[in-house]
Amino acid sequence: MASSKGTIVVLGSGPIRIGQGIEFDYASVQCVWSLKKLGYDVAIVNNNPETVSTDFDTADRLYFEPLTPADVMNVLEVEKPLGVVVAFGGGTAIKLAKFLDEQGIKILGTSADAIDLAEDRERFEELCDRLNIKRPKGLTVFTEVEALEAAAKITYPVLMRPSYVLGGQNMIVARNNADVKEYMKIILRQGIENPVLIDKYMEGKELEVDCICDGKDVLIPGIMEHIERTGIHSGDSIAVYPGTFEPSIEEKIIKQSRDLALALGTKGLVNIQYLIYENDLYIIEANPRSSRTVPYLSKVTGVPMIELATRAMLGEKVSTMGYGTGLYRKPPYFAVKVPVFSFEKLMDVDTHLGPEMKSTGEVLGIAKTREEAIFKGMAAAGMKFIRPKGDAAPCGILLSVRASDLPELPALARKFYDLGFHLYATSGNADTIERSGMEVTHVAKVHENFHDNVMTLLESGKVVYVVSTSAKGRDPVAESVKLRRLAVEHDIDCLTSMDTANALADCLASDFTLENTSLVDINKDI
Repeated sequence: MASSKGTIVVLGSGPIRIGQGIEFDYASVQCVWSLKKLGYDVAIVNNNPETVSTDFDTADRLYFEPLTPADVMNVLEVEKPLGVVVAFGGGTAIKLAKFLDEQGIKILGTSADAIDLAEDRERFEELCDRLNIKRPKGLTVFTEVEALEAAAKITYPVLMRPSYVLGGQNMIVARNNADVKEYMKIILRQGIENPVLIDKYMEGKELEVDCICDGKDVLIPGIMEHIERTGIHSGDSIAVYPGTFEPSIEEKIIKQSRDLALALGTKGLVNIQYLIYENDLYIIEANPRSSRTVPYLSKVTGVPMIELATRAMLGEKVSTMGYGTGLYRKPPYFAVKVPVFSFEKLMDVDTHLGPEMKSTGEVLGIAKTREEAIFKGMAAAGMKFIRPKGDAAPCGILLSVRASDLPELPALARKFYDLGFHLYATSGNADTIERSGMEVTHVAKVHENFHDNVMTLLESGKVVYVVSTSAKGRDPVAESVKLRRLAVEHDIDCLTSMDTANALADCLASDFTLENTSLVDINKDI
């Protein structure tokens, strides 16, 4: 029997691939439950048998159909709903907003035009200028020639990505003309309709904000800080809640998030990513939809974000929902989200992290201090904590980082050296370490010595950690890629970011073990 309030159709996330996480299924299900609680009849469209949204008892009706314009319209002709929810199905659902709007279908929450405003480079830049929000210099291009001209104008390094992507698919940091040419060949081969976006790559602290907005007021459940600097996809970064920022920066984050959410006409959720560069705030992007951080943030703050966003979509005021407006209070603990990878199951995939998402899951570490929360998170993600013990078998670490990371290498090497690790490094790295007064064993690359090199060192069992960063990791025959793959095959933890390596070193230097960590009951402490 249909509800007296009428029917609402929720679009799910479709097939899940790396980069489009199960978090969107969580959001879809929470939305369905919230709508049913409010007295609506709910139908869901999704075609993934591995999700909770396609369970027979989640919605009132399930349409196990592809999320294509024709199939969705067939469902809507049968259901004749009051409106359609596209904001909780990730990129798959949000891409249908413009088409549905053109067919005269009511989009509940943020309008199709506002969604396009966030994705359209020129419109979004105009909006940021009007709101006095800084952003990295950027241009849009369609051809290789335009891309090379844009990169020269912006200056290297640049971040290149197609518009309307999820999970950073086909996104890279280009450091020279060869990278741009290679990238454009790959993209143009796929026949693009939307432009390629080219931004100045600024290496700074990255942070993320999820807002709930009703069109007049904004609630910010929390601000998350990434351990890794910009250039690594947010889904592959270790994220700390609450983030620690200068009071002036935090104030600016709250103000700009509120201004942007209202200017976009957001009704529901908006996810905004920023970077802090030279003590100033820049916006990376804004997505007026659910993000993969929503389940994590909902759990650790106690704010039922999807339920509140659903109510805001239907016209309820945020100020009446019982959580206030502005930045929500901070719990008396730290929560750290750490990504989980499946590289041992994905053959020939380079483990080097970058703008394209590669993680297949995530874990949560919660503790009274930031340091312990990071330790618990990294341990839960499968990181091994091996500490040198006196005269036991030697504990070695192999260091092979790109030229741009060399200034930071001595400080990182010192942390492991002081813990008693034996340092191994490739030639340029070893020279840098020696100049800082540490003993290090020089290791040849394969092309320098075929019989005694980095590969044979890994196979010897003397190395328990590898730190390998490279300027370019898309070529599967590159030596750095083969090195990282060999580490996976020998179950050696391989860090591809200086920030992650420093976090590991700090964990090893701490007194935390799997036996002495504390227990935090978030049900009581929220």
